[in-house]
Amino acid sequence: MKLEFSKYQGTGNDFVLIDNRKGHFNSNNISLIEKLCDRRFGIGADGLMLLENAENYDFRMRYYNSDGKEGSMCGNGGRCIVAFAYHLGVVSQQAKFIAIDGEHEAKIEENTDGIQVSLKMIDVDAVEQGEDFFYLNTGSPHFVRFIPEHKNFDTYAEGKKIRYNNRFAKEGTNVNFVSFQDQKLNVSTYERGVEDETYSCGTGVVASAISASFLRDKNRFKITTKGGKLEVFFTKVNAQQITNIWLIGPATHVFDGVFICKQ
Repeated sequence: MKLEFSKYQGTGNDFVLIDNRKGHFNSNNISLIEKLCDRRFGIGADGLMLLENAENYDFRMRYYNSDGKEGSMCGNGGRCIVAFAYHLGVVSQQAKFIAIDGEHEAKIEENTDGIQVSLKMIDVDAVEQGEDFFYLNTGSPHFVRFIPEHKNFDTYAEGKKIRYNNRFAKEGTNVNFVSFQDQKLNVSTYERGVEDETYSCGTGVVASAISASFLRDKNRFKITTKGGKLEVFFTKVNAQQITNIWLIGPATHVFDGVFICKQ
């Protein structure tokens, strides 16, 4: 079987995207998804997404981690699938789609630098504050810890310790490390499912920005990740309720291709 796909990346968080509106792709084939995401024996990606039909929406987003298993919401993936839908002609300047965590809307701007996607995330209704961490769900669960600086900091090793500790080992969590640079944030992320540091994580930078608002009296942050720059703004109703959350950044088409499936 010949499988047509597109490759997109959002600040270095990269994805294989497949137009599955005709339902030809078998999403239960975990080994195939894992192979497609493999960086040595496949296309290579942090995850795979299917664009599918959904009644009353422009499309449905289904996201799979590189381990082949269906994952929770992916913010950079959400921005990339909006750009994919835009290139397919499914949407124009605005989009409304459904994902595993609920309804999302997005705005698309195209300029000389490429496509910029603003994605509205789900509301946050609980923020756990520990002695040296924050824990919240922004479509995916995120543990956030602030560090003095990122220079010589081992995100993979430190993130893996937290992801596999007694609390999180079974279900897993994403782990974000945040340092301040004036009023901007530097964020690095260890992602469950990928089980490695990724160049960027959309739901992670959202969680990091919300956590930073408890330390800085702000509701808008510019954020630098290993793969590029993002922006987050939101409305903080109180310490446990955050609404009107937007994630803004580039969504870049890398290439199109055909994968010959032997399974």
